[in-house]
Order: sequence, then C-alpha cells, then structure tokens
Amino acid sequence: MPTDNRLSRMLHVLIHMDHIGEPVTSETISRMLDTNPVVVRRTMAGLRSAGYLTSVKGHGGGWTLARPLDEVTLRDIHDALGAPRVFAIGLADDNPRCLIEQAANHALKDALDDAEQRLLKRFGEVTIGELSRHVASSRNAS
Repeated sequence: MPTDNRLSRMLHVLIHMDHIGEPVTSETISRMLDTNPVVVRRTMAGLRSAGYLTSVKGHGGGWTLARPLDEVTLRDIHDALGAPRVFAIGLADDNPRCLIEQAANHALKDALDDAEQRLLKRFGEVTIGELSRHVASSRNAS
C-alpha cells in the first residue's frame, strides 16, 4: 500500500507560504513538490474549503494563508485533507469465520484504534506556527 504523504507536503507548503509572506502560485508550489500544478490546485482546494487558504486568480494572484499558522494544527490539516488513514496496517479478511483470524483482528483493531486516537490527539496539540518558528530559528542559528 503506498503511503499518503499529502499531510507532510502541505505542511511543507504552508510553512514556505508563511515565510514568503505573499501569494504563491500553483506553479511555484508544484515546483517545490515536484508535481503537477493541477494536483496542487486539487489538494489546496480542500484547505481553502476548510478556511485555511484563500486564492486569487490572475496576475499577482495565487494562494495565501487565510489564518495565522498559530491557529492551525496538524490535526486541522489532516482533517482538511479528508482524514486519511494514519496507518498502512490493515486487518485480514481471508477467513472471516476463522476464530484465530477474528482474535488477531480484534487485538490489532484495538491497538490500532488506540494508537490512532493518541496520534490524532497529538496532532491537535501542535500548531504549524510552532513548526514555522522552529524553521526560522534553525535558519538564524546557521
């Protein structure tokens, strides 16, 4: 199963946008991410719908932050991206009537559900503003 790296990529973009401080085009973002501008627009549209970005068409236009990054958490962006699965581990369904498969699935499901809830809680505790400041302080220390 391929990994879903949209959260990491959008954090990358949002922090760049914070440091740039002016509208950023889909073409510029697509070069940052080595992807197609259409993919950028489709992904960024979800963040715009959730109220984290705005966009302006035409000359001088582009994507801008709609809210300070101190008001936006990792969880907010995760949810705006459609709340993708956080783990690639899945449950077996080869023999749903097999008692051993049922027991294994039950144990895995409980552990995965617990781990996911803990991870999402932690995502809700970290703002993107914190990440942006960390990057800025790392640059200044170099």
